Amino acid sequence: MSSTARRLYVRRDTFPIAGTFRISRGAKTEAEVVVAEVVESCKRGRGECVPYARYGESLDETVKTLESLAGAVADGLDRERLRTLLPPGAARNALDCALWDLEAKQAGKPAWRLAGLPDAPKKLTTCYTLSVDEPAAMAASAKARAADHPLLKMKLTGEGDLDRVRAVREAAPATRLIVDANEAWTLEMLRRFAPVLADLGVELIEQPLPAGEDEALRGIDCPVPLGADESCHGLDSLDRLKGIYRVVNIKLDKTGGLTEALLLKQAAQESGFDIMVGCMVATSLAMAPAVLLAQGARYVDLDGPLLLAEDRTPALHYDGGTLCPPAPELWG
Repeated sequence: MSSTARRLYVRRDTFPIAGTFRISRGAKTEAEVVVAEVVESCKRGRGECVPYARYGESLDETVKTLESLAGAVADGLDRERLRTLLPPGAARNALDCALWDLEAKQAGKPAWRLAGLPDAPKKLTTCYTLSVDEPAAMAASAKARAADHPLLKMKLTGEGDLDRVRAVREAAPATRLIVDANEAWTLEMLRRFAPVLADLGVELIEQPLPAGEDEALRGIDCPVPLGADESCHGLDSLDRLKGIYRVVNIKLDKTGGLTEALLLKQAAQESGFDIMVGCMVATSLAMAPAVLLAQGARYVDLDGPLLLAEDRTPALHYDGGTLCPPAPELWG
């Protein structure tokens, strides 16, 4: 192998979360990520992913999958070929984003130009996520954040959720609210909760039912728009969501990278969906490519670094709920 050949390096990183992050499926105090780094002729491209047990992924298997592609990377693997080698998921995301970053560095052009975006990325308003807790604790967190974060996203879990939303609404009366059940509700709960949530000014209900039970929502008269998260992965998941959800939440770790995410966004918009761009709890390196994807999205949920006790350096710049585009030193 020549000194200028592409080399793939894979590693695991761990970052402490500020406190504990809880959703309906459990809680964690650390963000464990996998980083893919592709180096060629002194140029370096990086991408970060979060393997997610909900989708059958693990840190060890993700690292092993990526390391198995070292030979293909050395032989010039590109993003389109990568889409044929790996399914949508965390491993493909890390390598896809690393290849985007490397291409930008080698071309001397920002990644947004390579992606064909008409304009340079603009600042975005991102949600700030409140992890599920007792109503009083969620209200206190909302009150502390409301001045700097005009859009709050509440993680919910089932019975008791109306008390949680009422408490947050009282604590933050002028703040926009969306809620995320993370598959924890039943259809009966949705029918019972939705009218009250509408009265409380909730704009969106994310993934009320378990993925795979989406058909139960077809034709339901819900006064709050519904969004697909766990039910929306790559391009092949889009058709069955039509007529059920108004919003699709696109995450790079689900699509397998920015390449497919951009295709999914275009197809979703052409099908009449509103777009939400979300994230796992991860560092600025994972958020940076998603900033390109989030341009023009109805909802942006790229607050992962805000939930950490410490981020990597260099990092994205957040001014409260305002997210600035990444500098090329970070990504792209």
